[in-house]
Amino acid sequence: MKTAFKIAWRFLTASKGQSLLIAIGIAVGVSVQVFIGSLISGLQVELVDSAIGRNTQLTVTARDRGDFVEDYQSVAASLEGAGLGVKLVSPVLDASGFLRVGQDDYPILLRGFASRNADGIYRLTEALVSGGALPGEGQVVLGLNLAQEAGISEMDTVTLATPRGSTRDVSVSGIYDLKTAALNSRWVLADIALVQAAFGYGDVASAIEMQAEDPFLADEIALKMGGILPENLKVDNWKAQNEQLLSGLNGQSVSSLMIQVFVLVSVVLAIASVLAISVMQKSKQLGILKAMGIRDGAASLIFLVEGFLLGIAGAILGVALGLGLTYAFTRFALNPDGTPVIALLVDPQFIIISALVAVASATLASLIPARRSARLDPMEVIKNG
Repeated sequence: MKTAFKIAWRFLTASKGQSLLIAIGIAVGVSVQVFIGSLISGLQVELVDSAIGRNTQLTVTARDRGDFVEDYQSVAASLEGAGLGVKLVSPVLDASGFLRVGQDDYPILLRGFASRNADGIYRLTEALVSGGALPGEGQVVLGLNLAQEAGISEMDTVTLATPRGSTRDVSVSGIYDLKTAALNSRWVLADIALVQAAFGYGDVASAIEMQAEDPFLADEIALKMGGILPENLKVDNWKAQNEQLLSGLNGQSVSSLMIQVFVLVSVVLAIASVLAISVMQKSKQLGILKAMGIRDGAASLIFLVEGFLLGIAGAILGVALGLGLTYAFTRFALNPDGTPVIALLVDPQFIIISALVAVASATLASLIPARRSARLDPMEVIKNG
């Protein structure tokens, strides 16, 4: 092994240009893998975060339309303590009404939260433009579009009006921007007690909203949750309601894998062809070595070691180049607000796997020239020069 390593190193250093070219070829393949993989992974994280990261992933509601979730506090506590993989639980009471400002009425969805976990689900604090995220007693938080349309500022007093004609004056404690015009124009956030009192619903909730520790296990959690819920309640999960999003994510994963496989195949073929040519170039030296007593196995090992060393060099260069390309992409591909279109996602496990695959591929690619070197007849090679 030691002798094969020394000879392989001499062969590589004797043809530095050729060795560098092979290493660069491997590096390009690895860099494409790292870049494409990081890009697709970052895009998937962004899509999942924007679609469900700021939203409920599991929702418990009444089976019969129009019914409410009674005794919601004990139901929420039982779900939170059941050990099903739920991290945030927040009862909510929704009611449609109007926001009255002067002589104008604006249709709204008044959302009353019973827990500060709602801030974790919807990231209200991050979305604040001014004021506080969670309203206190007799207070509401408005969306940016609604506030601008109605000419409302923080600390203004507005009137909530129900479809039955009852009204209630409240103060605006904050303004949020969820980056969605439909939500910013309709959602008015309040404490659940305010909604219960204003609409005369009593101590009930319309739903219990939750987020899972692993969003992609939401369907399994929902199945387990159905076994402990009262018969009059049901649970929905985001995966059942977003089949197109899941199909898109799966399609991205498959396309990313296919690109990486084709790049890997091209790199393997390139390494095998270049090393095969190297066998022909080094045939005289190999013939002399065999005539001096080196065995066929040792001769084959020389090229396996060459492939291994080239794989290591190419993997190191490729990882560095791939990370550099990914970083450059996040610096130049920017949204209007200056944030990256796709956030930089560095997965150490993926990068290590890509590097190991490159080394293994380079080593396996050298099997072809290794077998060819083993079949060389030393006397014939020396005779033919």
